Amino acid sequence: MASQISRIFLLLLVMTVSLVVFILSQESLLKSWTVFSGKHELRWENVFFDINLWGQEEKTAVAETPIPLLYRGNFTKLPQWDFDDVYNQDAPPRPTTCAHSLRNSQDENFKKAFLPNIRLFLHKDNINMSEWNRLSHFNNPFGFMDYKYDDVMASVKLIPKPKEPLLLPKPGGDGCVHCAVVGTAGILNGSKVGAEIDAHDYVFRMNGAVTKGYEEDVGNRTSVYVHTAHSITASPYFFGKYGYKSAPHDEGIKYVLIPEGMRDFQWLEGLLKGQEVSGGQFNKKWPGTYYSGQYNESRFYVLHQDFLRYVRNRFLKSPNLNKRFWAIVRPTNGAFALFLALHTCDTVDAYGFMTDDYMKYSNYYVQKYIKTRVIFYANHDYKLEKNTWKDLHNRKIIKLYQRMEPESGTEKPK
Repeated sequence: MASQISRIFLLLLVMTVSLVVFILSQESLLKSWTVFSGKHELRWENVFFDINLWGQEEKTAVAETPIPLLYRGNFTKLPQWDFDDVYNQDAPPRPTTCAHSLRNSQDENFKKAFLPNIRLFLHKDNINMSEWNRLSHFNNPFGFMDYKYDDVMASVKLIPKPKEPLLLPKPGGDGCVHCAVVGTAGILNGSKVGAEIDAHDYVFRMNGAVTKGYEEDVGNRTSVYVHTAHSITASPYFFGKYGYKSAPHDEGIKYVLIPEGMRDFQWLEGLLKGQEVSGGQFNKKWPGTYYSGQYNESRFYVLHQDFLRYVRNRFLKSPNLNKRFWAIVRPTNGAFALFLALHTCDTVDAYGFMTDDYMKYSNYYVQKYIKTRVIFYANHDYKLEKNTWKDLHNRKIIKLYQRMEPESGTEKPK
């Protein structure tokens, strides 16, 4: 009897060992296949199969989803991430044919900070869930912190991919793209540089870009108009008494939107759909009417969050970002316009930007007959920008228009 039990036990042991060996061989085979194939699952479209000894169990792939919302209110200063200074870059939009392009600058500090191929524009083909989750770590306009995926993507998925670079060299020119960027500062009042501005290949303007009646000082051409939903709607009200009725609408003009906040994405959705805005601050407004018939999606661009963050991080990082109101601090629209020019032009001349003697002039060049004080708002670091423009001028990256007032006194006889 004992012998029979021993034989049964031995048989069971052999069967158990054989079964274990069989299982291990199957797992080894599966591991060998995954190493060979370079994947961890056998995938077919959106389904992967979990293979085991006892059969096949079909599972639906777990889709990548938005990370939990991060809120600005949870941070007392600008949060720092390991990937804060990491940016998407694109292939060069065009070969550089200009020998004296700012891209060829040998200034070491500028070369270290400048990314000539930084991704400039947001469109439906360069945003996915992984990108959304990365950008959700940054507050607006530098990312999507506080925002829900569906709310923003309703408009982003409508943005067409640009078919051509923002600017190209003019036919018959010297192969360079020469640009003027015109701000609104009072330094231009009485400057008589209008013809000089208009002589550039392209002219950038922003905000309340009043030209009628001021041509002698600021020119009348606009090639690129940089704006937010707020600036394009508010400027006619603010500057209406100076004759400003609508945004520039030169034939063939290109419009560039700074996606400042949720209201800009709502504006964008209405604009791209050709209908009224369906919610928010601009509810029931028709965005298309603000472009005076010159809106065309092939000439409309939306700045990418990486570009906006790069400008802040590498050139205009204000100490105010360490204060409790950090979330509202960002460069001005004029600053973003100027840096857009630095990445799309070979030479850049800046007019109407703050200079050291800003207190001599009115806040805006349209204020010809009154002397107004320059107002500093908490959301912009104007003095940091002023010093940056002067520094770029001294490094010969840009040419900054500065008034050289004659010294008072009687000239000595020669």
